[in-house]
Amino acid sequence: MTAPVPGTPSLLRAINDRAALEALLARGPLTRPQISDLTGISKPTASQLLARLEEAGLVVRDGVREGLPGRTAELYRVNGAAAHVAGADVTPARIRVSVADLTGTVVGEHTLPTPARTGVDVVARMAEALDKAAAAAGLARTALNRAVIGIQGAIDPSTGRLGYAAHIPGWHIPDLVGTLAGGLGVRVAIENDVNLAALAERAGGQAAGTRDFVLLWVADGVGMAVVLDGAPHRGATGGAGEIGYAPAVGAPLMRDVRRTHTGGVHSLTGGAAVLKLMREHGFRGRDAATALGRAAAEVGADRAGPAPPPTPGPAPNAR
Repeated sequence: MTAPVPGTPSLLRAINDRAALEALLARGPLTRPQISDLTGISKPTASQLLARLEEAGLVVRDGVREGLPGRTAELYRVNGAAAHVAGADVTPARIRVSVADLTGTVVGEHTLPTPARTGVDVVARMAEALDKAAAAAGLARTALNRAVIGIQGAIDPSTGRLGYAAHIPGWHIPDLVGTLAGGLGVRVAIENDVNLAALAERAGGQAAGTRDFVLLWVADGVGMAVVLDGAPHRGATGGAGEIGYAPAVGAPLMRDVRRTHTGGVHSLTGGAAVLKLMREHGFRGRDAATALGRAAAEVGADRAGPAPPPTPGPAPNAR
């Protein structure tokens, strides 16, 4: 049994500082008494931690709150400029990067087209996308504290290679995370895009407050995120959610994962299969989402029924 960690003064200060920052992030500018009430710490302790956070550049003063009983109270808010992160969404066609400050506000964006070709330098592509998104935020790439890359695939923890993503050229290199971090000069994390969507749902969406759930994602292919005890379950090879490759009754077996979205569950429920089904029923579109949108609009119009006849106006005056 692990021995309990003693509550040292430095640990307690760190816990209090984190609680205050989380309250400020969740509720916006707060006064010292409000932070004390929300975190359960005393007012003198709240004053001390605000002084520490202000000295560290993590909080700034934001005016005063007037119109309430008692003395005028100073407001404090999180200093968004204290840290910046980048989120990148990688597909075969483009890399879309957003830069956000410490409060989560998006301050810069850029989309880099990535035409499919051989001999792709993935570090150079990511550097260009990050540089332009950071420049849009008035920053240099070196000012980014971390970059998180969401991609249609999964990192195998035993090899460090990206799997289930043969349709995205250039990303299948040894130690992908380490290579990108070294080449970019930024701390890098790579995560499956559906796992990131699940974390977003848990943070502020339909799964808020839920520790165990499954998110099914249907687009060009089919994916799934499994969240257990609040964390994504990735499996031994990182591909726990890659259900599109699973065998299905009536579908050919997936014999070569390099052939994108073919065989298994993909061939029955992926975007290509849905688009084919929609076209067989007369709904057209360049992709499954467009065809489904048109079908939904048509069904909605049918359920609404014909428009009511116009209400007759007043009869003209007799002359």
